[in-house]
Amino acid sequence: MEYRRLGNSGFQVPALCYGALTFGGGNEFFKGFGSSDLKESRKMVDICLEAGVNLFDTADAYSGGLSEELLGKSLKGRRNQALISTKASFRMGPGTNDLGNTRFHLIEACEASLRRLGTDHIDIYHMHGYDALTPPEETLGALDTLVKSGKVRYIGCSNFSGWHLMKSLMISEKYGLARYTVHQAYYSAIGRDYEWELMPLALEHGVGTMVWSPLGWGRLTGKIRRGQPLHKTSRLHVTKEKSPPVADETIYKMIDVMDEIALETGKSISQIALNWLLQRPTISTVIVGARNAEQLKQNLGAVGWNLTAAQVEKIDRVGAVVPPYPYWHQQGTSAARNPLPVPRYW
Repeated sequence: MEYRRLGNSGFQVPALCYGALTFGGGNEFFKGFGSSDLKESRKMVDICLEAGVNLFDTADAYSGGLSEELLGKSLKGRRNQALISTKASFRMGPGTNDLGNTRFHLIEACEASLRRLGTDHIDIYHMHGYDALTPPEETLGALDTLVKSGKVRYIGCSNFSGWHLMKSLMISEKYGLARYTVHQAYYSAIGRDYEWELMPLALEHGVGTMVWSPLGWGRLTGKIRRGQPLHKTSRLHVTKEKSPPVADETIYKMIDVMDEIALETGKSISQIALNWLLQRPTISTVIVGARNAEQLKQNLGAVGWNLTAAQVEKIDRVGAVVPPYPYWHQQGTSAARNPLPVPRYW
């Protein structure tokens, strides 16, 4: 397994991270991703550790805390072999203050996550979303307290816009508070909004990226094809309404190109999609999930080789879209003074 720095820290994480969203299946939405019980969860953890994947990502909101509980039990007796990433922000109770990035909620949420995980510290603690009602100074102050107490090692955020993240970094620098080392973001070959603002920011300020849903919400597994009905096991039967929108024709064209590359490389569609991401700037680790051991082993085959530059370009061309203003204007008029980290095809 390849290991990479987490942002500009000295902390090393594997290029692939296991996403424990599939542990538990607490309701119909989460069952759409998977519903591993304790036996299956332990098996997944065994496979990951054997392959050198020692980073496991979860969240308190996943199946109402059940994902954290199963991960903690699966790591019992070998916590020192693993790194844990979890998140807080979303509602975890009926009370007015049972959500958000307030000092009140974060300290309560962290303590609850530690209990469910059966550990005394969290290696990477993310804000699961931006809280517009809470001043970032309060959020970062609370996170700084958790870091100084030893309960959290590194802090991160997830699903922030560029200005949310930039403002937070400025506040950390101004007041000497713990700094977001990593941003957990949606990014895939058919979902490239991340490149418009967050990638240049991450490059400039040394923020690593943990990629969630790298297979485009299950669309880049090879099961979705032109002229064929949606596969019976696809999560999209349950989760499509909450998934990022992608035109069907874009998916079909991407699968056509990846089919060609699969013949050239002997790799699967999902392995090609994951390998494409691993070659992008700023990527510290890519979160992979799996319903079963077979899928997990398949995804782990995304490392140890690289797509050629020509193959990467083919994928780039299909997935490229015109960005919103002001990015299309900047790219058209200021390219010589504001070079971007990835090629554009419009």
